[in-house]
Amino acid sequence: MPAGPVSRPVSDAASVRPRYPRSVRIPGPDVAEPVPAVPARRLSALPFPKELAMKVLACDGIHEDGLALFREAGWDVVVAPAPIKDPDVLAQALAEVDAVLVRSATQVPAEALREARNLRVIGRAGAGVDTIDVDAATARGIAVMNAPDGNTLAAAEHAISLLFALARHIPRADAGMKAGEWPKAGLTGFELEGKKLGVIGLGRIGGTVARKAQGIGMEVAAHDPFLPASAAGKGSVPLKTLDELLAWADVVTLHIPRTKETTNLLSEARMRAMKKGAYLINAARGGLVDEAALLTLLEEGHIAGAALDTFATEPLQADSPLRANAKLILTPHLGASTSEAQQAVSTILARQIIDFVATGAVAGCVNLPPLTAEAAREVGPWMPLMSSLGRLAARLVPAPTRLEITYAGRTEALDTRPLSRLLVAALLGTASGRVTPVNALQEAAARGLTVSETLGGDGDGFDRLLKLRVVGEHRTREIEATLHRGPRVVRLDGVEIEFDPQAHVLLLRNEDRPGMIGTVGSQLGAAGVNIVNFALGAAGDGQARAAITVDRPVAEEQLAVLRATPGILSLAQV
Repeated sequence: MPAGPVSRPVSDAASVRPRYPRSVRIPGPDVAEPVPAVPARRLSALPFPKELAMKVLACDGIHEDGLALFREAGWDVVVAPAPIKDPDVLAQALAEVDAVLVRSATQVPAEALREARNLRVIGRAGAGVDTIDVDAATARGIAVMNAPDGNTLAAAEHAISLLFALARHIPRADAGMKAGEWPKAGLTGFELEGKKLGVIGLGRIGGTVARKAQGIGMEVAAHDPFLPASAAGKGSVPLKTLDELLAWADVVTLHIPRTKETTNLLSEARMRAMKKGAYLINAARGGLVDEAALLTLLEEGHIAGAALDTFATEPLQADSPLRANAKLILTPHLGASTSEAQQAVSTILARQIIDFVATGAVAGCVNLPPLTAEAAREVGPWMPLMSSLGRLAARLVPAPTRLEITYAGRTEALDTRPLSRLLVAALLGTASGRVTPVNALQEAAARGLTVSETLGGDGDGFDRLLKLRVVGEHRTREIEATLHRGPRVVRLDGVEIEFDPQAHVLLLRNEDRPGMIGTVGSQLGAAGVNIVNFALGAAGDGQARAAITVDRPVAEEQLAVLRATPGILSLAQV
């Protein structure tokens, strides 16, 4: 273990942030345990202040069990009677709500967020968030959450059902029977046992499909573009390159998100690389398969059949040529459409959003790092201090260019990611625009503020000591704070003075000579301002520093009188 502290820049890559001395976490979805509630007195300093009347808009038929949790928490629930397709209409609906819940029918593009002044969370009752402009939401400081665990079994079972339907021509047989026919000829199927299933994407759903396919005797291999090559051979499902998998499999099934990299992953060239007579299933996201190329390969007979539950454009157009192809089985995005899955995703999402707004806990969020229950217990007490220190730093250095954060002392159990984001949000929030922990680092980069962290080092007698160095064009200020005996600053610019940064405080720099305390106290008393605490420290250069905690804000005219007092060199109210 290194003897000294470890420094690193703070980036906006929420889920790929190395921690030392802890092991590096592999990027991927992370759902935290429920987080104990933070005491009410701390709520005002959490990422979003708790308010009396929170409002959530539920679109696309969100299950009632999740909505009931919002109502029990005191939220006002507004249910949209139908999916909102028009971005302008959605923009109006989002103007006065704190959260919105969607499935796949209501899309949330950037233009729908233009009037979202109060919107804090966009919740996707399901796994994929490709119908939400996550970048636009992040830029506006809006968290985007999903519930990928809730529909895992439903989506996996639907993929398996499509597999059986393909193998035994069940839809064509059913249609013929209902048309008065006996359509036995031409519907000879194939047995699944012993066949080779290629799974593209070995996450929650893909892994469940692989396990179930192995259970019916299929030979299973996988390709996962998000797993490192070193993972091959470590699990029960062998990993192959994509080209190897396509050439090997009798049936290929997709279980990956749609991203810029995975759009049209199965292009015409890739599908031609599949084994002749193979089958294809896409019950993941639309746009992973080149649909026009798929039709061509079905007509040629290179691909024997395919089953699609998701499409590049949804709902599928009435005149789509996909509808007319007898070798295709089509279902209208039913992967998560079970009563159990809808109940699960709605309640998971509701708990995540309620906890996030009330306590700052982060689970299932795609644009914030996760905060587990254990981490929250460590982080929670620091959150009010971070907000108040951010506001203090903004008053001391109005236009900072560099922020250096040092977490000294015992830091091994402290997840600093939410703390640093909260500090930066408070520092920048007094300027312009809406800054939250979601977009804090992005805003810092846009405003030319470099943020860096150092973990470890001497705590100067404190179990944990937070050190801030705020650099501006014309000044540099240093703040040291701790939670020992309550949130408090213990040193300012190297001078030992203690004060609560959450209180009304006057920061004074004066000549170090007799009578100054009395002079300031008399003037404040004459103005009817009560001094709660007076902390004084000598700077050693003929000057002194003081932090005067008062019971209420001091009027600007009284501050002007104090600043004009002989011996007072500077005075700031924070």
